[in-house]
Amino acid sequence: MLWNAPSVERLVEAFRRLPGIGKRSAERLALHVLSAPAEEAEAFSRAVVEARSRVSQCSVCLNLTEENPCAICSDARRDQRIICIVEHPSGAMAIERGGMYRGVYHVLHGVLNPLEGIGPEELRIDRLLKRLEGGAVDEVILATNATSEGETTSLYLSRQIAKFGIAVTRIAHGVPMGGGLEYADEATLAHAMQGRTRL
Repeated sequence: MLWNAPSVERLVEAFRRLPGIGKRSAERLALHVLSAPAEEAEAFSRAVVEARSRVSQCSVCLNLTEENPCAICSDARRDQRIICIVEHPSGAMAIERGGMYRGVYHVLHGVLNPLEGIGPEELRIDRLLKRLEGGAVDEVILATNATSEGETTSLYLSRQIAKFGIAVTRIAHGVPMGGGLEYADEATLAHAMQGRTRL
């Protein structure tokens, strides 16, 4: 059987390491790559290798970029006095898609999780605190996910940032646009009630 071939098993396992990909999805992706014309599979392989070799972390915000500093950090039109902290580059990408935020970012590449050995050093929080020295930053927006680890990370960061006398805000969590209240879970509704604003 094809799935028992060592090279195919390695390919399936490589796809399984991707986030959100289970065994069945990994098998489907592997089968697609193996069924595609050779030049298409080679182009896919080259794209992965090229992107991996050209993309690195911005020396300022730690976001992924092909140029250093990244386009956001080097954009004079962005408000350097406001820093939005996100867990992963995907968080910054999501906020950018919204089109409303004009500040800059700091990417943690994870959250505090002592059970997995992830502390402030692993998240390089010292790099963030270095950026806050000198009084050039007026506000830090904490945009970590609404998970226990994300909340713990936000609490830790707010205490560290408070030492600089900088305003710390947290993004609101609540009912998504177009979503009905009857479909929201209790925790989401509780956050929505706590984060309400005056009209």
